[in-house]
Amino acid sequence: MLRRLAPALGFHAVDLFILARLPVPDDMAPLDATAAMWVKSTVTDAVRLPAAGRRELLQLIRSLPQEMRRSSFAPKPLMPLAGGPGAWVIRMLQYRNLNWTGMAMTLAVVTPTYLSAATYGVIGSDRKELTPRLVTDFAALLAIDARDLAALTGVILREPPPPPPPAAVDAAALLWEGRRLSAAQARHVSELARSMRGDSRDPHPMELPGF
Repeated sequence: MLRRLAPALGFHAVDLFILARLPVPDDMAPLDATAAMWVKSTVTDAVRLPAAGRRELLQLIRSLPQEMRRSSFAPKPLMPLAGGPGAWVIRMLQYRNLNWTGMAMTLAVVTPTYLSAATYGVIGSDRKELTPRLVTDFAALLAIDARDLAALTGVILREPPPPPPPAAVDAAALLWEGRRLSAAQARHVSELARSMRGDSRDPHPMELPGF
């Protein structure tokens, strides 16, 4: 039922399972949890590229052959009692193959949100309330309308949110499509993204709060 409803509602089916507090089917999970670091690197490098470069990376990801799943996906558990809005959005990001550090770095590069990795764990345990800024930025990376996410999480947006910038739209698409990659494939795409930037330095020079 949720699989059929998702397109009509403008959601990815995996997000509906999370919102309904139902177990996510294995076939909806990222293919390879060990690809996470490379997917994150691809996105953080891609947003610094022109639109044509981002499109090239997206086309490459979609063109790669689908590999077999070799292990089950097990996102980091949240607090046992966590089941509120913060837990929902963090779980959605986990199913984009982002761990807490990946969330911190990706949000910091793609959006104005700049938080420590540990803070995402606090949000996921519902010990930190969602704000309009957080909802707007999470929505951009999840490719969900900010007004819809605000309504679902009970956060009041005082002003109509602006549409996400093109780089954020592409980042969300890269994250989503990157879920289907193996670690080897994701590394290949990440290395290409870095070479397209013309930068061979450490792809993670950013210092996050708490590090």
